Amino acid sequence: MLPWRRVLRPLTALLLTAAVALIPATATAATVATATATAATAGARAADARPDSGWNDYSCKPSAAHPRPVVLVHGTFGNSVDNWLGLAPYLKNRGYCVFSLDYGQLPGVPFFHGLGPVEKSAEQLAAYVDEVRAATGAAETDIVGHSQGGMMPRYYLKFLGGADEVNALVGIAPSNHGTTLSGLTRLLPYFPGVEDLLDEHTPALADQVVGSDVLTKLNEGGDTVPGVRYTVLATRYDQVVTPYRSQYLSGPGVRNVLLQDLCPLDLSEHLAIGLFDRIAFHEVANALDPAHATPTTCASVLG
Repeated sequence: MLPWRRVLRPLTALLLTAAVALIPATATAATVATATATAATAGARAADARPDSGWNDYSCKPSAAHPRPVVLVHGTFGNSVDNWLGLAPYLKNRGYCVFSLDYGQLPGVPFFHGLGPVEKSAEQLAAYVDEVRAATGAAETDIVGHSQGGMMPRYYLKFLGGADEVNALVGIAPSNHGTTLSGLTRLLPYFPGVEDLLDEHTPALADQVVGSDVLTKLNEGGDTVPGVRYTVLATRYDQVVTPYRSQYLSGPGVRNVLLQDLCPLDLSEHLAIGLFDRIAFHEVANALDPAHATPTTCASVLG
């Protein structure tokens, strides 16, 4: 068992954001008929959605139809398996070589990753993409990320040479311009020591607050880099990365998509859009293969 003194301080920071993220998510999910039907479909498939069922298979060779492996990048508090129990098999079943990594691990905090400094996490991603490219023989990859996993790869693209190794970045509810956590971050100055606690023990949380040094550096001089296609999938019901329009990018090669413009009945919030929303999954597939894209509608939940 870990010493309590070692665990309590980082756990306090974890719970601060977890409470904000999970409580509204639970309330929303309970009222969403569309998401309920989708969750049932995802649950039926979850037993087969393990890394040994075909994703993270380093013997996989990309096909002519899908020549680039897809690297999935989990969000804050996520990991390489749980975040992708829905999307990984969805893409694998459509002929993609699919890989996922763990990043941003903190000492003494198992399972919940994506908590280390964004710059260091980007270095981990860069090394992982090189590993995937070497294993598959592909010159480039595509990246799909949820939440922080949709924003952090932009650091890799912009500062670590990723633009030469990545064809497309698809961000699902990405924290591209930071979050106010529905206004709660504005209360941090009224709780002395909390900001320092976040910065010291869960740097990724501090890095994703609106106006952070990391986000200022990342977005200075433009949101995008040449040669990469960008897609942002957002939901108006996002309660974690707020306001939801802060997720959008500006620049050449950008497509910003609001799920409710595709299906007004889709009530998915921040977690559901990445975990089991097959309407979002269909749009991810379109972004990865735009030459063969098909219209995304409410019926895509059955696809």
